Amino acid sequence: MNIRNTSILFTACLGITVQSFAQYSWKQLPRIASPVFKKDTFSIISYGAIADGITLNTAAINKAIATCSMKGGGVVLVPEGLWLTGPVEMKSNVNLHLKSGATLLFTPDKNQYPLVEGSYEGRSAARNQSPVSGSGLHDIAITGKGIIDGNGDVWRAVGKGQMTESEWKKKIASGGVLGKNGNEWYPSEQYKKAKEEGMSMLLVPGKPLADFAVMKDFLRPNLVALTNCERVLLEGITFQNSAAWCLHPSLCEDLTLRNLLVKNPSYAQNGDGADIESCRNFLVEGCIFDVGDDAICIKSGKDEEGRKRGKPTENGIVRNSTVYKAHGGFVIGSEMSGGARNIFVYNCTFIGTDKGLRFKSTRGRGGVVEKIFAKNIFMKDIVEEAVFFDLYYFVKFATDSKRDERPQVNEGTPVFRDMEFDNIICNGAKKAIFIRGLPEMPVKNIRITNSVFKTVIGKELTDADNIVLDNVRLTTQQPRDTSFAVLQEVSR
Repeated sequence: MNIRNTSILFTACLGITVQSFAQYSWKQLPRIASPVFKKDTFSIISYGAIADGITLNTAAINKAIATCSMKGGGVVLVPEGLWLTGPVEMKSNVNLHLKSGATLLFTPDKNQYPLVEGSYEGRSAARNQSPVSGSGLHDIAITGKGIIDGNGDVWRAVGKGQMTESEWKKKIASGGVLGKNGNEWYPSEQYKKAKEEGMSMLLVPGKPLADFAVMKDFLRPNLVALTNCERVLLEGITFQNSAAWCLHPSLCEDLTLRNLLVKNPSYAQNGDGADIESCRNFLVEGCIFDVGDDAICIKSGKDEEGRKRGKPTENGIVRNSTVYKAHGGFVIGSEMSGGARNIFVYNCTFIGTDKGLRFKSTRGRGGVVEKIFAKNIFMKDIVEEAVFFDLYYFVKFATDSKRDERPQVNEGTPVFRDMEFDNIICNGAKKAIFIRGLPEMPVKNIRITNSVFKTVIGKELTDADNIVLDNVRLTTQQPRDTSFAVLQEVSR
């Protein structure tokens, strides 16, 4: 069957009065402060660590970090070797430096990870302690050329459809249990029971942490969890095999992620790359992501709890980074109830991601996402949409609050507005542009300029207001672009 390619060039703003402010905004990029450390070096070997891949080095590593901090800070050195360890706790004024050839391998013994008060998708929840964690710290770093491996396969469930036949057989042979239908593998009976009975991990008054012991296996930890920290640097390291999210800085200020390789298996459930939550002044540059869920994701809390916190993720730069397998290349949401603003994304490449620029929310979230700027974004072989907005995003988990279905503007109405995208190039996607707002709150004031999309379908716009395409070429496999009339209608 012959499929005719159709190319349509949009060169007018369709009478829109929205004025461009990106040309001014790009001249005032956020400034991010970096930590500074003393040159004093503390080798973990001096504290009894042994690199045989068998000896548990938790006490030695944490002693080196605590001593370094107590003496005014410096570098905690992890030399070449395979260092088995339990949870590592960061301290202020410490640079944890992994030399090339060094691997911190986190133990599969779940008893080494105590239950702690953490968060799940922006809400207070019981979790196992993260392999790397820190709270209320200042001037901390994890640097070098080494590897931090979370041993995530011992924690994660996986579906049969996510693996090859040989991988599935190997997974079953490794232990664990199958779900009722035989198409889902769980790491333990405890995990299976918690999942199939819909047990909640949310913290509620009157329920102590000890009560969550019956579902401990289900409470997968994020690999790196840094909360309320100032001047944070992650540089050069490979972070891999997280049980859940890989990098989770929350409520941090002056955060830098530089030249990282962040990787998870494609089947890793909740295997996000970096979830930057309610952080102020941040930089992501020179990083490579190849993960099982969203790659570079902006969050700010969920629903009422996030709105009460009221801490947007703001003043950020994402640049010179590459994303391979991921659900989205650059993502905002869906837990964005505290809002997001003043974020600049440029000189990034997405290859084979499910979606490219991805924005998602739903009724009940609330929050305002605005002043998001992207330019020089290059995409190839995107599975679904290159530019994606969806305010009907919703996946039903046992921990989710009841979805708000009221078609009226209230505190739970999410707002997405005032964004500019320039020089977006996409060679291969199912759809170029998808925007679905809410009838009571359309997605509005989105300007896309000087861009080229080669896709199967051009555009689909619903409940969208002031959508401007200026010098945008859509080359599609449709005989004509039937959404042009819709664009004119919603843009009046």
